[in-house]
Amino acid sequence: MGDSLRAVILGIIEGLTEFLPVSSTGHMILAMSAMGIDGEKDPWSSFLYVIQIGAILAVVVYFFQPLRQQLLHRPDRGWSNHMLTKLAVGTLPAVVIGLPLNDIAEKYLEKPMPVTLAQIGGAIVMVLIERRHRGDTGPGVEAITLRQALWVGLGQCVAIIPGTSRSMATIMGGLLVGMSRRAAAEFSFYLAIPTLLGAGLLRAFKHRHALMGANALTLAIGFGVAFIVAWIVVAAFMAYIRTRPLWPFAIYRVLLGLFLIGWFVLS
Repeated sequence: MGDSLRAVILGIIEGLTEFLPVSSTGHMILAMSAMGIDGEKDPWSSFLYVIQIGAILAVVVYFFQPLRQQLLHRPDRGWSNHMLTKLAVGTLPAVVIGLPLNDIAEKYLEKPMPVTLAQIGGAIVMVLIERRHRGDTGPGVEAITLRQALWVGLGQCVAIIPGTSRSMATIMGGLLVGMSRRAAAEFSFYLAIPTLLGAGLLRAFKHRHALMGANALTLAIGFGVAFIVAWIVVAAFMAYIRTRPLWPFAIYRVLLGLFLIGWFVLS
């Protein structure tokens, strides 16, 4: 299998899973392992981070109009009620807590078995929180408080464990503090822009030696595929979450985890 085809497959997986509560990093690690890709070698040492930027740009494009309006308007009730302030508060835990622990998680936890266990554990958490959540009524994302933004940001730190899913952790964090599913999902997407874009650019810079020469085409293919697929998935997920619960994603996580455990045992 050539590198271009691998880039297409991994770009599709990234686009499909980055913003669903199923863990894109977990799927990418497992897929790279299944295809015999050594994540320490070029261009794969930087591939995951580069195509993640493509997926993030899909969120920027999809939410451009509402996000632009919320970021550029002057707040009626002071800057504490402005979306920019809420995003800053939500991003703060990732900078203070997540960033220092990132290298440790990358070194010790980005392996198939820890990812598999995180998939199953995350599914259990999703079911427990969804059982407590009644309906989906409530104000939109513009009405969330700084306290809610902070709790969602703290939830985002849990996603430093590969296989947990940043989307799952932030949406569940939002539900725990009284947000509707739609508001929690939308704020999760908003929060992904500074958090994942910053992390992606930082890691891409760290592995910048792999971005040049013959590797550029492979990275560009993955980037473009991830962008297109992620845009479609974000649009579909926002339509889905308005009227439907999240427990089917928990079932998927458990089934995937059990399949992988069986695979590890038999291989």
